[in-house]
Amino acid sequence: MYLIWLYVSYAGIFAETWLDNLTINRPIFINLITYNMKQFFIAAILAIAPLSVFSQKFGSVNVSDVIYLMPEYKAADNELQSLQTMYNEELEYMQKEYEKKIDDYQAQHDNLSDDLRERREEEIMTSRQKIAQYIQDSDIKYQNKQIELMNNVHDKALKAIQSVGEEGGFVCIFDISSAAVPFVNSTLTTDVTEEVKSKLGIK
Repeated sequence: MYLIWLYVSYAGIFAETWLDNLTINRPIFINLITYNMKQFFIAAILAIAPLSVFSQKFGSVNVSDVIYLMPEYKAADNELQSLQTMYNEELEYMQKEYEKKIDDYQAQHDNLSDDLRERREEEIMTSRQKIAQYIQDSDIKYQNKQIELMNNVHDKALKAIQSVGEEGGFVCIFDISSAAVPFVNSTLTTDVTEEVKSKLGIK
């Protein structure tokens, strides 16, 4: 049963990485816990409610703290920053080329034939469309890469939590960094954050 909770809770914390808009910014985590996830969590709690609560072992872990300390997270963040820089530089180059075409057109406007003037105007419009398309495409590519990298981090952290849960005989391990769990009584649960960090080889 603790695996059910881990899945629901974990989805809340790490979906934060999922859809931070790429204005080509550093990834920002946002909570994407859905109503169905919450309902599923409630159903899971109700399923174990008839059990003798005090005879069961419950754990808690600060998943956010663990994730931020993982070398895989730092490597993913660095890779995303490099990708962001590359997209920004290319966009800056395209914008300069676009502005140059406008400046040249304005400077030569009076000396251009109608046909040549129309051709230059079409070139400017095409450049503007290419910039818009590039921004859209780079946003999608960035987001896909962000999802790919962060999923790898999340999967590794989740496996460590599952391992601690199985070895420790826990019924549930609650994520205290998730808004899906508004309160966890520390006197009735065991904080396994350090055990999870140890599994991941981090301090």
